Amino acid sequence: MAKQLLKAEVESLGGLQLKCSARGFEFMIDEPENVGGTNEAMNPLEALLCSLGACKMMVVRFFYQAKKIKLNSMRVEIIGEIDSDRLKGKPDVKIGFSKIITNYYIDADNTDEEIKDLVAFIEKTCPVKDTIVNAPEMELHINP
Repeated sequence: MAKQLLKAEVESLGGLQLKCSARGFEFMIDEPENVGGTNEAMNPLEALLCSLGACKMMVVRFFYQAKKIKLNSMRVEIIGEIDSDRLKGKPDVKIGFSKIITNYYIDADNTDEEIKDLVAFIEKTCPVKDTIVNAPEMELHINP
């Protein structure tokens, strides 16, 4: 088994603004003003939804030709359902998303069955989805 390590770093820029970095690329994370942020970037949960949607799109981009999909255009909409009462201190409420919905919008010169097969393939092979559904072992270290 060939294991690969991916590394990301997150640094505080003050307030609720964060700089996220990986492989020399950067993006910002923030929170809306109503929770104390400056609303200059998406929040971490929105970034997670974007990562899931981007991964599903990458699977398509890598495999649609091999699957003989005559793709004209495609987009995915990812919706996360979360109960904000947990952030207000209610202990019996799930902290993270309770449901994630993917809406596929696919324009392709293929049959409905071929498009359903493509979506099934995406759902089966998306690494981000697999990471969410089959949680990895989590390990932490506190460094000086």
